[in-house]
Amino acid sequence: MSLFALVLLAIALSIDACVVSFAHGLVLEKSKIKNSLLLACFTGGFQALMPIIGFFITQSLFKYIQPASKWIVFAIFMYLGIKVIQEAFEDDREIPTCLSFNCLLLVAIATSIDALAAGVTLSLTSTNIFKAVILIGTTTFFFSLGGYLGGCCLKKISTKYMEIFAGLILIFLSVKSLF
Repeated sequence: MSLFALVLLAIALSIDACVVSFAHGLVLEKSKIKNSLLLACFTGGFQALMPIIGFFITQSLFKYIQPASKWIVFAIFMYLGIKVIQEAFEDDREIPTCLSFNCLLLVAIATSIDALAAGVTLSLTSTNIFKAVILIGTTTFFFSLGGYLGGCCLKKISTKYMEIFAGLILIFLSVKSLF
């Protein structure tokens, strides 16, 4: 996977963490710096950890799935892109806004499940996993930090367009994987 594609992937994967952090920034009034750093560390850390898990699971099964790897990458990115766009149009979803250890852990896992699937595609495209996870984790850290601080400042901005953009990036990566 090219550096450009990795940057796009990192941005797309970090949008969920940005949106959740934005929601927290809208609601939580105290300890803004501490809360933003907690969310950024948890979400960035899990966004870096999950692709490693997906990568190494796939490596152990590589010889079985290698013949269909291009189509698996296509299907995963297409599914994730469509899912992210669909979620952007859901009005009734609630984003939990608590910062206990358990809540932070759940938020970090929930926002990084897509990164687990991305780890599969990173393996199938023979991408350097360490370069990828550093980029994904760092991007997520800063997007989460920015999302929280943005939520503190901009109390009524919709995140729908950011989510749609992330979905379109994943669909683009899906189609690009076929060529």
